Amino acid sequence: MELDFATLDAPSRYKLLTALVIPRPIALVTSRNPDGTINAAPYSFFNAFSHDPPLVVLGIEHREPGIPKDTGANIDREGEFVVNFVDEALAEAMNVCAVDFPAGMSELAPAGLHTAPSNRIATPRLREAPAALECRLFTLLRIGRTRQLVIGEVVAAWVRDDILDPTSLRLDLARYRPVGRLFGHLYCRIRDVFPLRRMDYREWQQSRREQPSRDRPESD
Repeated sequence: MELDFATLDAPSRYKLLTALVIPRPIALVTSRNPDGTINAAPYSFFNAFSHDPPLVVLGIEHREPGIPKDTGANIDREGEFVVNFVDEALAEAMNVCAVDFPAGMSELAPAGLHTAPSNRIATPRLREAPAALECRLFTLLRIGRTRQLVIGEVVAAWVRDDILDPTSLRLDLARYRPVGRLFGHLYCRIRDVFPLRRMDYREWQQSRREQPSRDRPESD
């Protein structure tokens, strides 16, 4: 089946993209409202973009055409934000943060969440999050009147002690237990994993030379 995006309406494009591009990491973004209270909102149009410089990208849809959501307006005004990662323990509270509360209302109390100070920026992280990235605004692109593309430079990270080896910087996935976004009301746990080591060209050539002998049927 071939689908021409030029003929699909926006809801259909959203439905198809969010169904195909899975699982997506969830950024529970904290930002500062004009009165100093903290906004917390989840976004799954999110990912790491580069490591040098260290960049992350957020796609933020407007509340309505021409009127940005609190997160986008706060980042534009303050020039900073925190990406808090979502694990299984934080999933329910993250879902509460997705409620369309009135503009300017903090989601922290309704979701039962608390803040902890960041190291390099004024906006705090979430104390309940297993990890967080402190970000300064690198670039903000306004896509028409309906969307902002926020690129943030990571200036510091915080990771819970029990999930990170301080020497190798390897994460313990079994302790981290991150949650991914699928589509509709569906999310996923990351429990069933398998290794697949990347080969260099020499190793690939060797594997090709060995392939015929593996595929050749045994003699009677």
